[in-house]
Order: sequence, then C-alpha cells, then structure tokens
Amino acid sequence: MTLTQLLILLLIAGIVGSLGQALSGYSHGGCLISIVVGFIGAFLGLWLGRQMGLPEPFLLTVGDHTFPLLWAIIGAALFSGVLGFLSPQRSASRQ
Repeated sequence: MTLTQLLILLLIAGIVGSLGQALSGYSHGGCLISIVVGFIGAFLGLWLGRQMGLPEPFLLTVGDHTFPLLWAIIGAALFSGVLGFLSPQRSASRQ
C-alpha cells in the first residue's frame, strides 16, 4: 500500500465516519474521531452484513484493498449510536 492509497482510505473513512455520526445524531470529536468511527463502522457493518448473508454493494477499491461503503456507513451509525447511548448526558445549558 502506498502513501497515496493510505491517505485516500483515511479520507474515505473520515467521510463515512462523519456520515455515520450525523445519521445517529451523536457527534463527539473531530476529524480523527470520524476516521476511527469510519474504520470501526466498516468492520462492524461488514461483519453484520456477512452474518445476515447480505451482499456487499458499493465497494470502493483503492489499490488492492476494498472498502465496503454502504456497510461502513451503517456500521458507523450503529457504533456512534451505541456510543451516544452509553455516554453520560450533558445538560443543555448551565448558568
């Protein structure tokens, strides 16, 4: 894997992670957190899809690595939704 391919995969994971966080309604952190959520979402979503016997649509191929775009978005939304559910609630305003 070249440096360019790694940067492209990081960019895709960041976009997928931010989409997943936006879908779940829980967003905490910045770009690096979105990248981590995107990669964890790809693993989680792909695992769930394979467990249910569903196909892998919308695969992005970067070099010799594939990135499951649809399953990554679904997995990232599920992962960030669970994080939002488990994290302590912040009050809306403190004065």
